[in-house]
Amino acid sequence: MSKRPNFGGMGGMNMQQMMKQAKKLQEQMTQEQESITAQEFTGKSADDLVVAIFTGDRKLKDLKINPEAIDPDDPDMLQDLVIDAVNKGLEEIDQATQASLGKYTKGMI
Repeated sequence: MSKRPNFGGMGGMNMQQMMKQAKKLQEQMTQEQESITAQEFTGKSADDLVVAIFTGDRKLKDLKINPEAIDPDDPDMLQDLVIDAVNKGLEEIDQATQASLGKYTKGMI
């Protein structure tokens, strides 16, 4: 006679209920990720001399460079401004993702 496994400690939740709950959770996470992807995120360097605009899926959509940032005698400054704006834009995406999806991953890591 085969005996069904006892999944004690799960609050009486059977496997079918667990699968339904997991599917619901996955759908919620997918919806939230789609919401983030549909948004735009902006990173700005000092004095807004360079502005980088990203989609929520981390694709650079636009890069605006103020002519004041272009100094032929100091190309390193423009490079630094671009790096700063890009990093700030990516950080905005990371923060929004953590705020939105972090509630699903708390305690998993």
